[in-house]
Amino acid sequence: MKYVLIVLFFSSFLSFAQVSQKKIFNIQRIGFLHNNAVSNNFIFNDKDFTYATNTFKMQAFYNLGTWKSLGFELIAQPQYQVLKHQLINEQFVLPSEVNYQEKRKEFTSPKTMHLYAFELGFVIKKALVKKLDFLVTIGLGLAAIDTRSERLAKGFTFIENGSLGFSYKITNKTLLYIGSNIGHVSNLDFQMTNAGFSVIGFEAGISSVIK
Repeated sequence: MKYVLIVLFFSSFLSFAQVSQKKIFNIQRIGFLHNNAVSNNFIFNDKDFTYATNTFKMQAFYNLGTWKSLGFELIAQPQYQVLKHQLINEQFVLPSEVNYQEKRKEFTSPKTMHLYAFELGFVIKKALVKKLDFLVTIGLGLAAIDTRSERLAKGFTFIENGSLGFSYKITNKTLLYIGSNIGHVSNLDFQMTNAGFSVIGFEAGISSVIK
């Protein structure tokens, strides 16, 4: 599975690099998005730990064209995430692990972690009424996290996101976005530990046409 995701990401990145050389692929809009998400929710509800994210994304929007009544965009999204995490159930760290007592003490202490990533988001949008669009976004990115936890090793990792939302054109050049997302962070077993984190959250953004 991990190799499929790697191939998909790099294929998409190469397509992005090739198509960006064409005039139709110039940046159409730039924007900013903020996302807040937690691991304990109506879908994911693991009582062994707490995990919450604050994500800040800079966004560059590229127009990929239309098909019938649908529009397509690509978003390049460098981002910074602040992660709050604590292991609640120390038994998650098994006695069979090396230095398990030290790890239990380390991982059950509340910690603030930081994640830096570059993500590509693929958008399908459908006009509902004048100025209002419904959007589906699928994102995949490469990232690095600066602190290890009982569920994820420090260093290289992947991020995957899916979002549903609405975009409203408040002026001829300015759009507001609000939506919800489901996200996952893991390194696809390139390093251990790799249980990963899954979250659900809400997001809001603003973008402006630059042409």
